[in-house]
Amino acid sequence: MKFIYTIVFLLSGLLFSHVAAATSCSSTCQLTEIKSYFLALDKVSRQGSSITDIDNLLALMHDDVKYIHVEYQANFDKQSWRKAFIRNLNRGAYQNTINNEKRILNNIQGNNYVAIEYSHGVIQDNGTWQQTEPLLVLFGFKDGKISLVKELW
Repeated sequence: MKFIYTIVFLLSGLLFSHVAAATSCSSTCQLTEIKSYFLALDKVSRQGSSITDIDNLLALMHDDVKYIHVEYQANFDKQSWRKAFIRNLNRGAYQNTINNEKRILNNIQGNNYVAIEYSHGVIQDNGTWQQTEPLLVLFGFKDGKISLVKELW
């Protein structure tokens, strides 16, 4: 009987550690998620983007995501952020081309947070990327997904 309890205890420990690992996101995972965010945001920002592109971007986010832009006093939950994207789409605000690209310049990782220095830029005819001014954004993570995007520029 003691053997059965030991097996059950070990199996339950493995199960719970697997569940915990499935909801966490390592520093490598966090950077991958952030890169995916910028790729999806670039796609939304292009001429001809669609509501599907917006939904694909927001699918990367935790259901409880908050988007905050300090300078513009934006404070959105997922639903209001989607509405803001759609308003911009409908008014023709997204005019970038395939040559417009955001890139990560630097990062500092903390406990479920990553500070990202990034820049908008344009790929030149010779293939080089010409950046604009560096910007700062803070990402938070919950259950392995982006739960906070706080623009600090």
